[in-house]
Amino acid sequence: MCRVPMTRQDDDAARPGWATARRPGWPEITAGSLAGGAVLLLLPLIGPLGTLEPVGRGLLLAGWSGLVGLVGFAAAALIRLRSWSAFGVRRTSWRWLVAGAAAGVAALVLKGLVNVGLLAVTGLQDPQGSYWDAAAAGVLPLLATLALLSFLTPLGEELFFRGVVANALLRHGPAVGVFGSAAVFALFHGVNLALPSAFSSAWSQPRCCDAAEASGPPWWCTS
Repeated sequence: MCRVPMTRQDDDAARPGWATARRPGWPEITAGSLAGGAVLLLLPLIGPLGTLEPVGRGLLLAGWSGLVGLVGFAAAALIRLRSWSAFGVRRTSWRWLVAGAAAGVAALVLKGLVNVGLLAVTGLQDPQGSYWDAAAAGVLPLLATLALLSFLTPLGEELFFRGVVANALLRHGPAVGVFGSAAVFALFHGVNLALPSAFSSAWSQPRCCDAAEASGPPWWCTS
């Protein structure tokens, strides 16, 4: 007996809440950006960062970068959307897990090449050098830096910049969704050496937008 292929409608029906979930839109982007931006602007008010020890400065910056995304996502989610699936948070398959891991490795390599090229051409200092200072200070600072940069920061960034911004902009097509969210992501890193590398790593991580319309990959396949 032949198995009838699942249609997009059948596939959506198999995911509770996804078929009826509304994508986030401009209200969510605005609220999240304002909230995340406010958290970002509060950082200099905590204390003179220049007087902190390298370990303290690096850990504070690593943790704060994750907090920005989490606060932005919380503000966006509280407006009108309550379903996690509206932000693309849903069960996925091993195929997309492997695709996400491969895309992450490729983006990391591309980001490294961009940074090396910019450092060679401009001679500027890496604005994220504080992370390296903290990680090199011992075992405990290294573990703390890894926890912040490999879990907290990616979680906040994926929830807001992909779950909210990219999903909202995908209303206007794949190009707007991918490059628009990459631009927002890069601008949140500031106008410095981190901006071009953040943009290149963000847009190069394939959201597979055309495939998403057919099979609905996870929002975090770009991690």
